Amino acid sequence: MRCSKGPKVCCDVHVEADPSRVWDLVTDIGLPARLSPELQRAEWPDGAEKPAVGACFAGYNRHRMTGDWRTVSHLVVLEERRVFDWAVVDPDGRYGDPAPDPKSPWPRGASRSSPRAAVLGGGSSGSPTPG
Repeated sequence: MRCSKGPKVCCDVHVEADPSRVWDLVTDIGLPARLSPELQRAEWPDGAEKPAVGACFAGYNRHRMTGDWRTVSHLVVLEERRVFDWAVVDPDGRYGDPAPDPKSPWPRGASRSSPRAAVLGGGSSGSPTPG
């Protein structure tokens, strides 16, 4: 399988929790850093304090094989308790041209469901071994 073919994966996870609590967790940009060995921290660099369409947040990453890098995510769709959708770009040009993230809406009428999707491709992976 090659990244140039645009491989993708999709899944749908049902979460047994209060939708307000799930929304708080989904929109907490600092949460993934507390759970990931690679993402070190995330912040709102432009003084934003909460999600809003057009706001950006930065992710600072570290991996022993590829070193340190950052990404900037632009919030493109925000619908309370339904959609928290962003596009990730590589502002430092480390992995190629900026590319949008796949859409990740919560389905209508099922605010406790959290579908996820990812598509690979469009740039170098940063891996020391060709893919």
